[in-house]
Amino acid sequence: MSERASALHREIAACTLCADHLPLGPRPVVQFSPASRVLIIGQAPGTKVHASGVPWDDDSGDRLRGWLGMERGDFYDPAKVALMPMGFCYPGKRKGGDAPPRKECAPQWHERILALLPEDRLTLLVGTYAQAAYLPDTRRLTMTERVRRAREFGSFFPLPHPAWRARLWMAKHEWFEAETLPLLRRAVAEALG
Repeated sequence: MSERASALHREIAACTLCADHLPLGPRPVVQFSPASRVLIIGQAPGTKVHASGVPWDDDSGDRLRGWLGMERGDFYDPAKVALMPMGFCYPGKRKGGDAPPRKECAPQWHERILALLPEDRLTLLVGTYAQAAYLPDTRRLTMTERVRRAREFGSFFPLPHPAWRARLWMAKHEWFEAETLPLLRRAVAEALG
């Protein structure tokens, strides 16, 4: 890893920007290197990820790796995959699940990380927060419509969040498994060469 990337990792690890608003305190969870060919932008760590410090180290991560057709070793190789949530720390709970990612995080860190990554990377936008930030012209579309039209967004590939609720969503939208997942796996394989 380059010195610039290592320095940025250290700076992120020491971040306390929104510490006063984090019920479990700051513990930024992110993975990247200048060689990362696939970038996954998710929501924010849950309590399991906060505890382990490993991105996507939960059932959602297992489901996401299954969608990608990717083994843990490749997924956690920063030379292959960058993992950059909209909020790097666990944001707490709200009615119905976790709170949204803190709004301070992405403006503070995303551009600096993106500047280190290859320009011709594949970017997976997992969930509505990432899609709203990186596909702002599609705000009138539902998440389902964005995922259904994944071919239309160039190097951006929108996906639903792989939480347990995704199983219910997939049962209603059989095209996701039949059409979108093969397309996703091909895109990932091509990006990784």
